[in-house]
Amino acid sequence: MVISSSDIPKFYHDPDFMNSPDARALRILSEYFGPQTRFEEFNVDDTIVFFGSARIQSEETAQKAVAEAKRTGEGLEKAEKMMKMSRYYEETRELARRFTRWSKELGDEERRFVVCTGGGPGIMEAANRGASEEKGVNVGLNISLPFEQNENPYITRELALEFHYFFMRKFWFIYLAKAVLVMPGGFGTLDEFCELLTLIQTQKIRKKMPIVLYGSDYWNKVINFEALCEFGTISEEDLDLYLVTDSMDEAFDYVTKGLLKHALKAPGPSL
Repeated sequence: MVISSSDIPKFYHDPDFMNSPDARALRILSEYFGPQTRFEEFNVDDTIVFFGSARIQSEETAQKAVAEAKRTGEGLEKAEKMMKMSRYYEETRELARRFTRWSKELGDEERRFVVCTGGGPGIMEAANRGASEEKGVNVGLNISLPFEQNENPYITRELALEFHYFFMRKFWFIYLAKAVLVMPGGFGTLDEFCELLTLIQTQKIRKKMPIVLYGSDYWNKVINFEALCEFGTISEEDLDLYLVTDSMDEAFDYVTKGLLKHALKAPGPSL
């Protein structure tokens, strides 16, 4: 039997090769050049990134869960806890709406300070939703996981990007970011926030970036950075790398003033 050359797949069309350890470098490069091409195509210069829990529900969803728990007599404590946390969904949604409106009013031909999230449910959905409600382009950097991480419906379709490698996803979070808001979250949020602080502290990131740790009641219980200072493992000035607040107005003013001062005349990605 004669085998035609058209029957032999090129290596970059061969799924066995492309999914093999030998092609790992190609897969990593694809998660660099693919997003870069998409951002250039849609004129996305830089972003405002929201980190936060995938488990925090909207007020409407939480209210339904409480009503159902009262009806069935099961899971009321958990539902009421989610109801209490739903304020962060709604406040994330409102902040993303405000930032999108403010960004669009800048009148820049490029898309500046675009809302960007991890693309999933919870806080990520809230930020994409708020931006979408202001008819703003917004980004979702989704990651393939065995649970929780399903792409939310509010991301601009062409800017819904899927990643395999956490470190490439983190690169795109930080490379384009000019401001970061850290809402209540779990291990992933803590990881993202602490890595960001480490990069700034070690001057791997040199750009001036307003960072907001939103939800003082939550974060003061979860992290005690003042204790690190007391024990001498961080410096006092490291506590000035971020703002802790419960106020949407304070968060909005802090971020926009920082962007106008440090980033407005410096479009594009930078570290």
